[in-house]
Amino acid sequence: MNAPHLDETHDPARRSWVESANAEGCDFPIQNLPYGVFSQEGGARRVGVAIGDMILDLMAAEAQGRLGGGAPLFSGGSLNALMGRPQAEWTAMRRAIAALLDARGGARDLPLVARRDVTMHLPFEVRGFTDFYASREHATNVGTMFRDPENALLPNWLHIPIGYNGRASTVVVSGTPITRPIGQLKAPADDAPHLGPSAKLDFEVELGAVVGTGTAMGRPITTAEARDAIFGYVLLNDWSARDIQVWEYQPLGPFQSKAFGTTISPWVVTRAALEPFRRPAPDRVRPLLPYLHEDTPNNLDIVIEAHLTPAGGRATRLLRTNARWLYYSAAQQLAHHALSGCAMETGDLLGSGTISGGTRDSCGSLLELTWNGRDPLDVDGGTRTFLRDGDSVTLRGWCEGAVRIGFGACEGTILPAPDAPGA
Repeated sequence: MNAPHLDETHDPARRSWVESANAEGCDFPIQNLPYGVFSQEGGARRVGVAIGDMILDLMAAEAQGRLGGGAPLFSGGSLNALMGRPQAEWTAMRRAIAALLDARGGARDLPLVARRDVTMHLPFEVRGFTDFYASREHATNVGTMFRDPENALLPNWLHIPIGYNGRASTVVVSGTPITRPIGQLKAPADDAPHLGPSAKLDFEVELGAVVGTGTAMGRPITTAEARDAIFGYVLLNDWSARDIQVWEYQPLGPFQSKAFGTTISPWVVTRAALEPFRRPAPDRVRPLLPYLHEDTPNNLDIVIEAHLTPAGGRATRLLRTNARWLYYSAAQQLAHHALSGCAMETGDLLGSGTISGGTRDSCGSLLELTWNGRDPLDVDGGTRTFLRDGDSVTLRGWCEGAVRIGFGACEGTILPAPDAPGA
């Protein structure tokens, strides 16, 4: 397979004149440079790049002429304008920003703001959201729980990236509260469903791929083209109401059990920053059709942890998993999505589906960690099978090598359910 493409922006010896970016364990060194959207004291939304504990205001830097000429890319308070440009411009922008922040000759009078003093927003306009089911371990666990363990995977799973179209309208940035959903609920012994709040509210540890370059309707793409079309990645928590899901999902799949909220981290870590962490896919159980073949290692070695913090309590780490274990890469997911001729747009978001490993403590959901409530987990002040009101779930992810490339936090807190209509 072809090796990752590295350039001077990946040099592990490079340092920034922003001293906090050089600290051990920093998520945002000069080799990262993730993009986000922030505001100050209720002001306009501005595009920035995280560097250490600071943010470089790209809207201001662009207005000062520090990022080259041409049409402005950062004046709209969203990343979509940059993401929609050719890939060569993504590379040129990354190099220009790195040069400004470099300790050896960078500009020391840049417009910087402290990350602690800002409010973060969705970094891009989400045009569409598709959630996949790309972890073999997760699919096997769920199939074992709810079907015959000897036939946990459905016959198509080893041949096709399974996915469903979710709701872009309820994709929210980290820190946004999530209201417990209400829906139709039916226990196996019940004659008919009833309406009520979900009692089996769950989280899902996922990686989100952000589409930069769109595709034309009617035109399939290769996995190589799909990889090049991905601008970057975010941590993603696709909150799930398991009791609503089990009643509604046959025959067309999840609907209300997933549509109420999806949380993403505020910083988009670019595909370029992750080049050193590309890894081969797991061994194939069945040969894939040629359109899913990959000439490059497209899985990503990203460690992801989930912590649960009860209201007024302390955080407990529930799991640690890794995105490199996904059976289908984001490039394969995107190539399959476009196969039928589906047009992909700048700002489309592809969720990996729950990322689980081969051990219980590497499973990416409470459904698996507690085996559908059979095995409660210890948390501060008690136990959990599923989420209670007031619980906060925080995902953190990073790549660790010659440098650390971090994603920051992806957090949400559960609010009580609203009154049911007609109650």
